[in-house]
Amino acid sequence: MAIKGLYAGSFDPITNGHLDLIKRASKICDQLVIGVVVNPQKQSLISLDRRVELIKEVTCDIPNVKVEYFSGLLADYVNNNGFDVVFRGLRNAMDFDAEIAMAQVNDRLYNKHVETLFLMTSPEYSFISSSMIKEIASLHGEIKGLVPENVYNELKTIYK
Repeated sequence: MAIKGLYAGSFDPITNGHLDLIKRASKICDQLVIGVVVNPQKQSLISLDRRVELIKEVTCDIPNVKVEYFSGLLADYVNNNGFDVVFRGLRNAMDFDAEIAMAQVNDRLYNKHVETLFLMTSPEYSFISSSMIKEIASLHGEIKGLVPENVYNELKTIYK
Protein backbone atom coordinates (compact mmCIF):
# COMPACT_ATOMS: atom_id res chain seq x y z
CA MET A 1 0.00 0.00 0.00
CA ALA A 2 1.38 3.40 -1.00
CA ILE A 3 1.49 6.00 1.77
CA LYS A 4 0.44 9.52 0.87
CA GLY A 5 1.61 12.23 3.25
CA LEU A 6 0.92 15.92 3.74
CA TYR A 7 3.11 18.60 5.28
CA ALA A 8 1.04 21.77 5.45
CA GLY A 9 1.89 25.33 6.42
CA SER A 10 1.95 28.91 5.23
CA PHE A 11 5.69 28.73 4.44
CA ASP A 12 5.95 32.54 4.39
CA PRO A 13 8.84 32.01 3.81
CA ILE A 14 10.04 28.43 3.74
CA THR A 15 13.06 28.00 6.03
CA ASN A 16 15.87 25.48 6.25
CA GLY A 17 13.96 23.98 9.17
CA HIS A 18 10.95 23.37 6.93
CA LEU A 19 13.19 21.95 4.22
CA ASP A 20 14.84 19.58 6.70
CA LEU A 21 11.41 18.27 7.73
CA ILE A 22 10.37 17.88 4.09
CA LYS A 23 13.45 15.80 3.31
CA ARG A 24 12.91 13.59 6.36
CA ALA A 25 9.15 13.16 5.80
CA SER A 26 9.73 12.29 2.13
CA LYS A 27 11.67 9.20 3.28
CA ILE A 28 8.69 7.96 5.29
CA CYS A 29 6.01 8.05 2.61
CA ASP A 30 5.70 7.24 -1.07
CA GLN A 31 4.28 10.64 -1.98
CA LEU A 32 4.62 13.81 0.07
CA VAL A 33 2.48 16.83 -0.73
CA ILE A 34 3.62 20.19 0.56
CA GLY A 35 0.33 21.97 1.14
CA VAL A 36 0.70 25.74 1.15
CA VAL A 37 -2.20 27.06 3.19
CA VAL A 38 -4.15 30.07 1.97
CA ASN A 39 -5.11 32.00 5.09
CA PRO A 40 -7.19 35.09 4.21
CA GLN A 41 -6.86 36.33 7.81
CA LYS A 42 -3.07 36.58 7.52
CA GLN A 43 -1.19 39.23 5.57
CA SER A 44 1.50 37.31 3.67
CA LEU A 45 4.82 38.86 2.79
CA ILE A 46 5.35 36.62 -0.23
CA SER A 47 2.48 35.97 -2.65
CA LEU A 48 0.94 32.50 -2.71
CA ASP A 49 2.11 31.79 -6.26
CA ARG A 50 5.66 32.87 -5.42
CA ARG A 51 5.75 30.74 -2.23
CA VAL A 52 4.66 27.70 -4.25
CA GLU A 53 7.33 28.47 -6.86
CA LEU A 54 10.08 28.89 -4.23
CA ILE A 55 9.14 25.58 -2.59
CA LYS A 56 9.09 23.80 -5.94
CA GLU A 57 12.58 25.15 -6.65
CA VAL A 58 14.06 23.86 -3.38
CA THR A 59 12.34 20.47 -3.55
CA CYS A 60 12.88 19.73 -7.25
CA ASP A 61 15.53 17.13 -6.39
CA ILE A 62 13.14 15.14 -4.17
CA PRO A 63 11.23 12.98 -6.66
CA ASN A 64 8.26 12.06 -4.45
CA VAL A 65 7.44 15.64 -3.40
CA LYS A 66 4.59 17.64 -4.95
CA VAL A 67 3.65 21.22 -4.04
CA GLU A 68 0.03 22.40 -3.96
CA TYR A 69 -1.97 25.08 -2.22
CA PHE A 70 -5.32 24.92 -0.49
CA SER A 71 -7.70 26.97 1.61
CA GLY A 72 -10.21 26.03 4.25
CA LEU A 73 -9.97 23.35 6.88
CA LEU A 74 -6.96 21.08 6.90
CA ALA A 75 -9.28 18.14 7.63
CA ASP A 76 -11.36 18.87 4.52
CA TYR A 77 -8.21 18.95 2.37
CA VAL A 78 -7.02 15.70 3.94
CA ASN A 79 -10.42 14.01 3.47
CA ASN A 80 -10.82 15.19 -0.12
CA ASN A 81 -7.33 14.11 -1.19
CA GLY A 82 -6.88 10.70 0.42
CA PHE A 83 -3.94 11.41 2.72
CA ASP A 84 -2.77 8.69 5.09
CA VAL A 85 -0.50 10.79 7.28
CA VAL A 86 -0.14 14.46 8.19
CA PHE A 87 3.34 15.58 9.27
CA ARG A 88 3.82 18.33 11.84
CA GLY A 89 7.12 19.79 13.01
CA LEU A 90 7.91 20.44 16.65
CA ARG A 91 10.60 22.87 17.78
CA ASN A 92 9.78 23.02 21.49
CA ALA A 93 7.20 22.34 24.19
CA MET A 94 5.08 25.33 23.15
CA ASP A 95 4.79 23.88 19.63
CA PHE A 96 3.81 20.54 21.11
CA ASP A 97 1.02 22.06 23.22
CA ALA A 98 -0.49 23.82 20.22
CA GLU A 99 0.05 20.94 17.78
CA ILE A 100 -1.37 18.19 20.00
CA ALA A 101 -4.61 20.13 20.46
CA MET A 102 -4.89 20.71 16.71
CA ALA A 103 -4.12 17.04 15.96
CA GLN A 104 -6.79 15.86 18.39
CA VAL A 105 -9.44 18.15 16.88
CA ASN A 106 -8.47 17.13 13.34
CA ASP A 107 -8.61 13.46 14.30
CA ARG A 108 -12.33 13.93 15.01
CA LEU A 109 -12.82 15.68 11.65
CA TYR A 110 -11.07 13.13 9.43
CA ASN A 111 -13.52 10.81 7.69
CA LYS A 112 -11.08 7.91 7.77
CA HIS A 113 -8.16 6.92 9.90
CA VAL A 114 -5.36 9.40 9.24
CA GLU A 115 -2.28 9.51 11.43
CA THR A 116 -0.57 12.70 12.55
CA LEU A 117 3.19 12.21 12.83
CA PHE A 118 5.23 14.72 14.78
CA LEU A 119 8.82 15.18 13.67
CA MET A 120 11.21 16.92 16.02
CA THR A 121 13.11 19.72 14.39
CA SER A 122 16.81 19.04 14.00
CA PRO A 123 18.68 20.96 16.74
CA GLU A 124 20.44 23.29 14.32
CA TYR A 125 17.04 24.57 13.12
CA SER A 126 15.12 24.55 16.41
CA PHE A 127 15.20 28.33 16.81
CA ILE A 128 14.11 29.22 13.27
CA SER A 129 10.61 30.47 12.48
CA SER A 130 9.27 32.24 9.42
CA SER A 131 8.22 35.25 11.50
CA MET A 132 11.72 35.53 12.99
CA ILE A 133 13.26 35.30 9.51
CA LYS A 134 11.00 38.11 8.24
CA GLU A 135 11.84 40.33 11.20
CA ILE A 136 15.59 39.85 10.84
CA ALA A 137 15.42 40.40 7.06
CA SER A 138 13.26 43.52 7.45
CA LEU A 139 15.95 45.01 9.71
CA HIS A 140 18.66 44.01 7.20
CA GLY A 141 20.12 41.34 9.50
CA GLU A 142 21.91 38.27 8.18
CA ILE A 143 19.68 35.30 7.35
CA LYS A 144 22.12 33.36 5.17
CA GLY A 145 22.12 29.71 6.21
CA LEU A 146 18.67 29.96 7.81
CA VAL A 147 16.71 29.84 4.55
CA PRO A 148 17.35 28.26 1.15
CA GLU A 149 19.40 30.40 -1.25
CA ASN A 150 16.41 31.29 -3.45
CA VAL A 151 14.47 32.52 -0.40
CA TYR A 152 17.51 34.47 0.80
CA ASN A 153 17.64 36.25 -2.57
CA GLU A 154 13.86 36.83 -2.54
CA LEU A 155 13.93 38.43 0.91
CA LYS A 156 16.96 40.56 0.05
CA THR A 157 15.01 41.88 -2.96
CA ILE A 158 11.86 42.52 -0.93
CA TYR A 159 13.72 44.39 1.82
CA LYS A 160 16.07 46.39 -0.42
